Amino acid sequence: MWCIPQVDGTYVARMEDVLDLYAEKPDPKRPVVCFDESPTQLIGEVRQPIAAAPGQPRRYDYEYRRNGTMNLFVFLDAHRPWRTVKVTEQRTALDFAECMRDLVDKHYPAADVIRVVMDNLSTHGPGALYEAFPAPEAHRILQRLDIHYTPKHASWLNMVELEIGVLRGQCLDRRKKLISEIAAWLKQRNKAKARIKWMFNTEKARTKLARAYPDPAKES
Repeated sequence: MWCIPQVDGTYVARMEDVLDLYAEKPDPKRPVVCFDESPTQLIGEVRQPIAAAPGQPRRYDYEYRRNGTMNLFVFLDAHRPWRTVKVTEQRTALDFAECMRDLVDKHYPAADVIRVVMDNLSTHGPGALYEAFPAPEAHRILQRLDIHYTPKHASWLNMVELEIGVLRGQCLDRRKKLISEIAAWLKQRNKAKARIKWMFNTEKARTKLARAYPDPAKES
């Protein structure tokens, strides 16, 4: 069962800030992009899989070999059917900084500013860009970003978490090469114009999570 965490005014303010972004009309010059990272285990075969046959899918042995982990940086546009995944060996501040540069220069070069929804992980901050790039380059990238942090213990509020769930269910449950499998999944999802249908808004939050909101009367 999902439980409401212990919250305060900061939690509520950040929650409503993100929900208001989701409720806005799409603006190509000011897109809203949800971002998160997810480690994934690399799986190898102990025995050769049995090839597919008529009426019989390819079969894998229940035993497998652990081949380390990779990290997935996942981007999802909140207002249009687009997502992408960057696969890296690590999840350092440098990797995060490279993702933000990709977002600005590669994915949204024509945007005036990109509103980015993400969690407040230690590596997810402006300082990471200054650690990764010379100051003028870090400043240039940050001038194009408007970061909106979700509250602590509120990963459910980041729309990209739903997309990561779809990715794991449709792609990462099969033992294939990670990068080629993700590339095929991305192509199919974007071609199908798949969207996350977000129904939760600020008004619903104030009703359904009323007990989670601070009570000013009790503070006075």
